[in-house]
Amino acid sequence: MSPAAEPAPTTVKAPPAPARAAVKVPGERAADKGSIKAWWYLLPALLVFAAFLFYPLGRSVFLSFQGSDLFGRPAGFVGLDHYLRLFTDSGFATVMGVTLGFTVLTVVPSIVLALALALLLHQKIKAVRFFRTAFALPFAYSVATASVIFGVMFNQATGVLNGMLAFFGLDRVGWLTDPAWALLSVSLATVWMQLGYNLLVLSAGLGAVNDDIVEAARLDGAHGWRMQRSIIMPLLTPQLFFLLVTGTIHALQSFGQIHILTKGGPQDSTTTLVYSIYEQAFANNNSNFGYASAQAVVLLIIVVAVSAVQFGVLERKVFYK
Repeated sequence: MSPAAEPAPTTVKAPPAPARAAVKVPGERAADKGSIKAWWYLLPALLVFAAFLFYPLGRSVFLSFQGSDLFGRPAGFVGLDHYLRLFTDSGFATVMGVTLGFTVLTVVPSIVLALALALLLHQKIKAVRFFRTAFALPFAYSVATASVIFGVMFNQATGVLNGMLAFFGLDRVGWLTDPAWALLSVSLATVWMQLGYNLLVLSAGLGAVNDDIVEAARLDGAHGWRMQRSIIMPLLTPQLFFLLVTGTIHALQSFGQIHILTKGGPQDSTTTLVYSIYEQAFANNNSNFGYASAQAVVLLIIVVAVSAVQFGVLERKVFYK
């Protein structure tokens, strides 16, 4: 007798899982409210930027493609005419050369001189606090005040500098009236104005140098110039890079000392790009806002390009601790 066949197993299908309701993360609503609140806090700053930065920038770009009537109002679309005029005008090339010369004559000496003074004042010498205050004092003067002081010093007839030259039997120099000396004189005044700020930044950097690193270097035989070149200066590269970037931007945008001391003269020897913008737009009853705006756009491009090159090339050599 054959055994009874076993019944085939039956498969039981599980009932479909009920649809899960969307789970609300407890902190999600709070995060959304926090984001909205953050935008409300940012709103005043955004309005200030919009009124004093974004709108003037957009307006300048717009005017650079417009002609101007006698009152400076837009007189119609002129396309790239202003930009073509810029790059075909020999006077604009002269302005760019003066701007480059002024930048080199002010940025490099102000940083090098401030570095030398900072290293000197970092030594243990008598009355070091007095000397630090004296050398940092230019930072307290405004551009207008310092320019007036240097105007008196540079005066060809009664200035202190020419008085000293006359005392030694030398000829007087037209510091602000001779094209060969005017740009150098304005640059010298600008270096003095920047010296105090640069010295404060570098002194703060020296104060933050780790004493253990310096002591270890001394034990390895590093002294004098070798210590400064191999240990101290690499540790100051963040401050030096910062001063180079901000100093370059400041030089490209300098206006006050040029206007007070020389008004762009003599013979346009001190007319930088910023002062040329002023002359085209406002000086001598000019109202050529279209051409001045084109120059302003070129200045913006130069500042951005130079800053990008500095960050792309020089920042690689900055030693961040």
